[in-house]
Amino acid sequence: MFPRSLYTFVMYLLTPVILFRLARRGLHYRSYLGRWRERFGFFPAPGYRESIWVHAVSVGEVNAAVPLIESLMREHADLPFVITTITPTGSERVQKLFGDRVFHVYLPYDLPASVSRFLERVRPRLGVIMETEIWPNLFHECARRRIPLVVANARLSQKSLRGYGPVRPLARVAIRSACYVAAQSVGDAGRLLELGADPQRLAVLGNIKFDMAVPEELAELGRSLRARAGARTGRCGSPPARTKARSSPCSRRMRPCCGAFPTRCC
Repeated sequence: MFPRSLYTFVMYLLTPVILFRLARRGLHYRSYLGRWRERFGFFPAPGYRESIWVHAVSVGEVNAAVPLIESLMREHADLPFVITTITPTGSERVQKLFGDRVFHVYLPYDLPASVSRFLERVRPRLGVIMETEIWPNLFHECARRRIPLVVANARLSQKSLRGYGPVRPLARVAIRSACYVAAQSVGDAGRLLELGADPQRLAVLGNIKFDMAVPEELAELGRSLRARAGARTGRCGSPPARTKARSSPCSRRMRPCCGAFPTRCC
């Protein structure tokens, strides 16, 4: 068993390496270097009594989260939204997509004091973690504060499962503290169960990336190419029913786990 205290001790020992990586990345993204304190939970509190918090690591996860965030914004227009990322490109994407509609801050490193400062400042009523970002101290502190966490669009490859190595017991405790885990596929669900997810709180809801809106110019190009192909083959028609089923809005099916704020699951 790899105790969380030992994991935390190792994380603190790695702080100099973390600072070096911050400085190195800041050479390419000067704005990121100017916000390095956020990675330790130091940032001006937005003054929220409570909020909905969504974490998306980088650009791909931010893009995938858009349908879900927009749906939650419509249903909970009275609550402010906080979006965290890890990469500066993810931050830029959040700003471009949402602007002042959300409060963006970088997710703190998985150090107890940093996590506590972050949660104190944003006061989440609900946390949504995109894909499978499992941080033992973050999940533990959310459970301690009875902040419900939903792992949305969750995926876990066999390689990633093996990669947890000695910290796998910690990952198991963390994932079991989640109120709901929405897996992308049956295979992902099986590996998440193997990791330790609670089967009563796990469901296969598909990949919400299929809910992403297609830019009009790209849609027009697709229609044009389809028309040309149809003119040559004489088989231009609607997509098969199986394709339509795959593209049904997964973010709508996420409502049971995100819409009601299941505060008693932690």
